[in-house]
Amino acid sequence: MKIISWNVNGVRAALTKNALSWAWDQSADVLCLQEVKARPEQLNEQQLQSLKMPFVWNPAQRPGYSGVATFYSDTPDEIQLGFGDPKFDGEGRVIRTRHRDLILYNIYFPNGQRGKERVDYKLEFYARLLELCDELHRSDERIIITGDFNTAHRPIDLKNPRENETTSGFLPEEREWIQKFLDHGFVDVYRQLYPDRVQYTWWTYRVNARARGIGWRLDYFLISESLLPRIKDVIIHENVTGSDHCPVEIEIL
Repeated sequence: MKIISWNVNGVRAALTKNALSWAWDQSADVLCLQEVKARPEQLNEQQLQSLKMPFVWNPAQRPGYSGVATFYSDTPDEIQLGFGDPKFDGEGRVIRTRHRDLILYNIYFPNGQRGKERVDYKLEFYARLLELCDELHRSDERIIITGDFNTAHRPIDLKNPRENETTSGFLPEEREWIQKFLDHGFVDVYRQLYPDRVQYTWWTYRVNARARGIGWRLDYFLISESLLPRIKDVIIHENVTGSDHCPVEIEIL
């Protein structure tokens, strides 16, 4: 099974740039998009026809903001939008699908760079997700969480860690929540396979950051520990353009 995750920073812009043609060519079983910034009815006929897979879409209530979409080759056994909690579900950040014995979360985690209130909201979002995952793990479910976590876990995961210690995305309290997931039965599978590899998944559009290699690893696959023997590879497609993020891919038996 091949799953690709990509924050496209606006699906209409990505379609206009033909950026998603790369994704369709990969023959993924599931394609998870974040920050789609649109509702399906806002796509024109040509854009809709260019979508090569059936999908489920969870847009934000606020126009042009957030939103996630999951595309699939086989219809999921279950589909759930959001957490079932109005505090978090109005921003269109979560799609949960079941694919045989796997539960897949496609998530666009909140960004905390608009101040303390949003950092607090982000941490509460992490906490609510972990509560739900703990319940699923107690029922022996196998879980994959993918998407834009908006946090770099360790200094190796961004170019300039010391300069960003007080920047949201690398705050100690944000990084602590990534660690909590790892302490609760999850594995950062890319870092498990490649403990010393330096690759990034996001680059600011400013200061020519991508060409200069000034990036952050913000896009992850966290998997239940029980799934680790089934993982073939995790790939960061750092040369694929079309967004300020690049796609990440997991292959699982």
